[in-house]
Amino acid sequence: MRLLLVKMSSLGDVVHALPAITDATRAIENLDVHWVVEEAYRDIPALHPAVSRVIPIALRRWRRRWHGAVREAGACIAALRRCTYDLVLDSQGLIKSAVVAGVARGPRAGFDRDSAREPIAALGYRRAFAIAKGRHAIDRQRELFAAALGYECPATPLDYGIARSRGTRAGVVLAHGTTWSNKRWPEPFWIDLARRSVAADIPVTLPWGSDDERARAHRIAAAAPGSTVADRLDLRGMIELLARSAAVVSVDSGIGHLAAALGVPTLALYGPTDARLTGCRGATVENLTAQFGCAPCVARRCAYRGAPQFVDAVRVEPACFSTIAPQRVWQRLAAVSAP
Repeated sequence: MRLLLVKMSSLGDVVHALPAITDATRAIENLDVHWVVEEAYRDIPALHPAVSRVIPIALRRWRRRWHGAVREAGACIAALRRCTYDLVLDSQGLIKSAVVAGVARGPRAGFDRDSAREPIAALGYRRAFAIAKGRHAIDRQRELFAAALGYECPATPLDYGIARSRGTRAGVVLAHGTTWSNKRWPEPFWIDLARRSVAADIPVTLPWGSDDERARAHRIAAAAPGSTVADRLDLRGMIELLARSAAVVSVDSGIGHLAAALGVPTLALYGPTDARLTGCRGATVENLTAQFGCAPCVARRCAYRGAPQFVDAVRVEPACFSTIAPQRVWQRLAAVSAP
């Protein structure tokens, strides 16, 4: 059976689809998976042995720069139509993903209008499935694949399908960057954690993906001598950095989900976002969640107007992160990164 999966972005969402691929390959003999994904994330599907073909698409770049987009889009359409598929599965549930799925040759399936993130997307499918909301994103992916491909959704532990690295792992990666400012663990907390790690002879690496993140990484490293600011890394470089690390501490971001998928001991810090829906998952993962009255609010901007919260004389914003203090994170980090 030949399956085309449309799951284009974002980084964490792409990672969330990997266990469903593993389920499907175990349930269906000789399943051949092709995957349409945003060009920036093309290295993720390639990690799974069941994915024989990755079809990169550049919708984000085309929206920003139209020069040359028409020719590139034409080539992408030709790539999508090169094969005839037994099933085209849109597991993203957006209008744009439904349009992309509609270009491919083969019957289309996806979430029904009550399950999709954008209900109108369901109009583009021959078969649409009711998958309960309010459940973890990985579970919803596994259930959609099972319904669309006709097998019982397994209750087995999730398996991302990525071969584990056998090399020596050392040092800790502090993944401080995230798109929402509300999800950022306070910078003084990162400095405190970096200092504790260096003092314990645990090398610290600080990656970054934007100018703001680079500046923050350099401030943390300057305040915690012995820490290293990584060079700018593409996704392949980030995968290599995470894979050789003894542990990763991450805010709610795609990097945390990627570390979890790679089997690296991962501590994920959840303040305003809900770990029950989008928490990092895996045998080597621990989600540290805020124990605060209004958390998780799942809001891009903090609306807390109560008494200011302080940890060691540092005012904490967002206030919910006051319950995930550096001492709490360090205790868990020291345990998971021990030789």
